[in-house]
Amino acid sequence: MQEYFLHYIWSLQYFDKKDLFTTEGERLDLFYPGTLNGDSGPDFSNARLRLGDMDWVGNIEVHTLSSGWLDHHHEIDPAYDSVILHVVWREDKRVFRRDNSSLPTIELQGRVEESLIRNYRQLIGSSFSIPCCRSFPSVEPVTKYSMVEKAVTERLERKASEVLGLLERCRNSWDETTYQLLARAFGFKVNADPMIQLARALPLKLIRKQPDLFHTEALLFGQSGFLEARQGDDYYLALQKEYRLQAHKHSMTGCMTKSQWKFLRMRPPNFPTTRLAQWGAILHARQHLYADIMDVNSLAALFGLLKVSPSDYWVKHYQFSRQSMNGFHELGKGSMEVIIVNAVIPLWAAYSIRMDDQQYMDRALAIMEQLPAEVNSITRRWSDLGMEARNSFEAQGLIELFNTFCQRKNCLHCTIGASLIRPHQHEPHPPIT
Repeated sequence: MQEYFLHYIWSLQYFDKKDLFTTEGERLDLFYPGTLNGDSGPDFSNARLRLGDMDWVGNIEVHTLSSGWLDHHHEIDPAYDSVILHVVWREDKRVFRRDNSSLPTIELQGRVEESLIRNYRQLIGSSFSIPCCRSFPSVEPVTKYSMVEKAVTERLERKASEVLGLLERCRNSWDETTYQLLARAFGFKVNADPMIQLARALPLKLIRKQPDLFHTEALLFGQSGFLEARQGDDYYLALQKEYRLQAHKHSMTGCMTKSQWKFLRMRPPNFPTTRLAQWGAILHARQHLYADIMDVNSLAALFGLLKVSPSDYWVKHYQFSRQSMNGFHELGKGSMEVIIVNAVIPLWAAYSIRMDDQQYMDRALAIMEQLPAEVNSITRRWSDLGMEARNSFEAQGLIELFNTFCQRKNCLHCTIGASLIRPHQHEPHPPIT
């Protein structure tokens, strides 16, 4: 019996409350079980109950065995002086408060329906990547979609927290934060790490000083390690010469190496050289990228912001000195959608939280509902269960649901799992099979 399962039972009152007595035989009337405490200290706060003829308001501590009170040294911790009731699965030892007063204790063993315990054990013991997959079709659609909405909210809050952490590292510069955030997004999944490393080694203020796209490309390709070879075509050698001048002028050291970038099993439009050329074009064309992103309020405007053509050289090249008949121009629509989801949406969410401005969170959610659903191994698993993502909002929710709840067997905090675990008298679903 896990302690957090007892938290679930106690908070939702999933136990027989008839004729409640403490282990010392004192009558117990429970008015309010308290609020689950996510911080340090007793597990539940502000509970209200009556012991015998006296009403109490205070905190409640939960343990599988009563001896857990001693194992955690609560008997010497002043923070637990306010505990008015000890909730345990089984009392294996009498325990006392710091002042040696006996701690009222109630046992839940024998008061919890076997179906609830059985359903819980079957769910968390499941070997499937989605623990409830066999019972998932029996869950009401409203329960499923409410959980997807909850997962989207948690995902946005988590990503926003990451952006705010980046903002702190960037000394509260939203411009630099946006620059680094978008750089990582331009690396997509495969080259995200070297792209963020490049952005940190090449400050935005230096990029903004460049008079044209050629000089911008010289800095990007030079600092990323792509201009180290001694031989190349004329454009390559010109970039190399300019980068060396810039590196000497600005005392730039410690450039990256070409080996840090991944090309294997990638189509040419996804090569890091391709992405760097596109990134350079964006930086040159959008000198006030952060302000531009914060000003747009439609998906079409975002596409327009990212739709920038690279230099003429990259129309016929995917790598240096290797001309291609099938060149490329600006970012494809699919690539822009990925960048919006991974950079623009988290930026808006972070700004909304930091500045307490709901309009940016609403804008982020609205754009997600307009973007198509991402198709990957996770969304396909949900699709196999009949849960088809209709847009990016739902796809992001399903991805978060899988990673944060299913993979961690966090079923008690999932409305889908909780609906399958609840005891029979509350449950419209058949037992888990």
